[in-house]
Amino acid sequence: MAGWNADTAAGPLGSGTVTLVEGTSFCISLPNGDIHPDNPHGAFFEDTRFLSRWSLTINGQPLEPLAAETKQPYRALFASRVTRSDGYADSPLIVERLREVAAGILEQITIRNYGLNPAKCLVSLRIESDFADLFEVKEARIPRRWEETRQADGDSLIIRALWQNARKGVIVKTEGADVTPETLTYRTVVAPQDQWTTELRVVPLVEGIDPDALFVHPNAGELSRSDRRRQEWVAKIPVLQMGNRSIERTLRRSYDDLGALRIEDPDHPERVVVAAGAPWFMTLFGRDSLLASSMALPVDPSLALGTLQTLADRQGRVVDPTSEEEPGKILHEVRLDVSSGLSLGGKSAYYGSVDATPLFVLVLGMVSRWGFARDTIAALLPHADRALDWIRDYGDKDGDGFVEYQRLNDQGLINQGWKDSWDGINFADGTLAEPPIALCEVQAYVYTAYQARAWMAYDAGETALGNELAELAAQLKKRFNEQFWLPERGYYAVALDGRKRPVDACASNMGHCLWLGLVDEDKAPQVAERLMSPEMFSGWGVRTLASDMRAYNPASYHNGSVWPHDNAIIATGLLRYGFVAEAQRISTALLEAAEYSGGRLPELFCGFSREQFTVPVPYPTACSPQAWAATTPIRLVTNLMRYDAHVSRGGLWMDPVLPESFGELHITNAPLAGGRITIDIAKSVPTVQGLPEGLVLHRGHRPWMTELLEQAKPHPQT
Repeated sequence: MAGWNADTAAGPLGSGTVTLVEGTSFCISLPNGDIHPDNPHGAFFEDTRFLSRWSLTINGQPLEPLAAETKQPYRALFASRVTRSDGYADSPLIVERLREVAAGILEQITIRNYGLNPAKCLVSLRIESDFADLFEVKEARIPRRWEETRQADGDSLIIRALWQNARKGVIVKTEGADVTPETLTYRTVVAPQDQWTTELRVVPLVEGIDPDALFVHPNAGELSRSDRRRQEWVAKIPVLQMGNRSIERTLRRSYDDLGALRIEDPDHPERVVVAAGAPWFMTLFGRDSLLASSMALPVDPSLALGTLQTLADRQGRVVDPTSEEEPGKILHEVRLDVSSGLSLGGKSAYYGSVDATPLFVLVLGMVSRWGFARDTIAALLPHADRALDWIRDYGDKDGDGFVEYQRLNDQGLINQGWKDSWDGINFADGTLAEPPIALCEVQAYVYTAYQARAWMAYDAGETALGNELAELAAQLKKRFNEQFWLPERGYYAVALDGRKRPVDACASNMGHCLWLGLVDEDKAPQVAERLMSPEMFSGWGVRTLASDMRAYNPASYHNGSVWPHDNAIIATGLLRYGFVAEAQRISTALLEAAEYSGGRLPELFCGFSREQFTVPVPYPTACSPQAWAATTPIRLVTNLMRYDAHVSRGGLWMDPVLPESFGELHITNAPLAGGRITIDIAKSVPTVQGLPEGLVLHRGHRPWMTELLEQAKPHPQT
């Protein structure tokens, strides 16, 4: 195979599918609640599908779906009716399935009889477990053949499987059923205007762990573990009220999804990190987890800190071409329980990412400004220095001052930036760029990594180190603007290819360079104009690739689609250079797009123009919920608040440019420097209450890293 890539590997989940997620567990099912093995559906725990079939029939008839509503990211209610065999359309039997996902499945099945006569019901549940690896399901591979045993044990069905030395298992517990090795069957008569209910628990059998401990069944009136976890999350995050109720709902949905996407480091349960997204990326990623948690800093700064600490523990130590590990490198992704032959690069930890390493240092710089204890930040500085060593020793492969990538084995990712599909980096004429490839946005990440580490050095009194890194950043900016700028086109090349030719496609990547200040001031107006041109801006957001490029396809993964997180970054960059109206336009468009998907922005949607289709066109295999997309509304609103904290510089900066349509904004319980503050914004005027001692609110332009360096740099005595 040419190389694994996210866009072609995943088959469509199908219309109306319901995805539930909690930590590393998730479940994908049909609109009636059934799971069928011929679809990329199932219930998953630690990257293994422990339920591949979960199909319910009443009197031999399948369920006709009526509604499916996600109550919380981990709980859904399905309503269906029992189809009749006598030819009549209306059925008196309505079936409700209330499903909760945690380390397993808890499902309550209720049959309601709205008829005039008693209804005899034969309730059958067919269950299969293929224990397929996540990649086998995602890529529609033929799963391994396990040696399976199925055993009825009282009210339980136990399925065990063996493949080579790997053992898997699952137990289904219920009451009042006839249990056979294949099926659970209930026989009941439901009186008119009455109901019948049963409950089932499905728990993976994990070696060394009591299955009852994995999924604790709450007593009547008690909260489940997932509900308690959500309640604890809600208690620690800001409470928001907006004049625009639609945007408020979207932000609340973002909070909920972000809470469900949190996963714990098994070696350090006190650390919480952000998984990349459901259904296929419920694990720690370098780039995704870093960017998502940094975008969520105003909601919960501890997510970014936990992500940094967890990635630091797994920082590269050796040169390993199989996993693409190198000393100082930050990993691309971790898989929890996959066989080595199926995971990227052939190992459970894969390091094939060119941008996670500079992003690690960049995000550490952000986190250092949010008021964490100095020793907490100091413990991460050696890891930041090792990351900078990787940039010098391995990232810049040919010594030209730019960081580039080229995969080290034929199972790895061909493209190793955020546009990691095989065809994601191309010239204006559609020709694919050949590696080693130096992406424009990666140079921006490296530029800011130098600046962030310089600023932290100055803050600690390490003047010589600060000066050295600040000079590296300045040199990189000069080289970048000389070699990536295309004056005849009025925008930046998306990359330099292996022959140092500018890859001249007009792509959204240059918006990341605006965000981080790598763009020369005199070039910014042309970049902004191009990003907001009809070829780039669809009406719902900025496309990944301009519509006048040869490789453009509105329904491609990276060559014409619209990614919410990409647009949030672009909007930040536009604001940085003073393009307020343009940033407002992007932000408003995306928040309007969220209204068409229940307030939840998907990973991406198609790049068709708003004039052509009056609703955002879904991308068939988009992850939802997805961490970048969940944090996008947060980033859009805090961008327009122009809200940032610099605790070591004594303050909070805020200079709102919220559109009138957003209405007034009231936020309580917002975390800052170990305390909680209240923010009110009315007619673009902010007021803040509860600032920790020694901190003040600054109106006006917030200091960017370049300005912070100037402030922090020691000046000779005059």
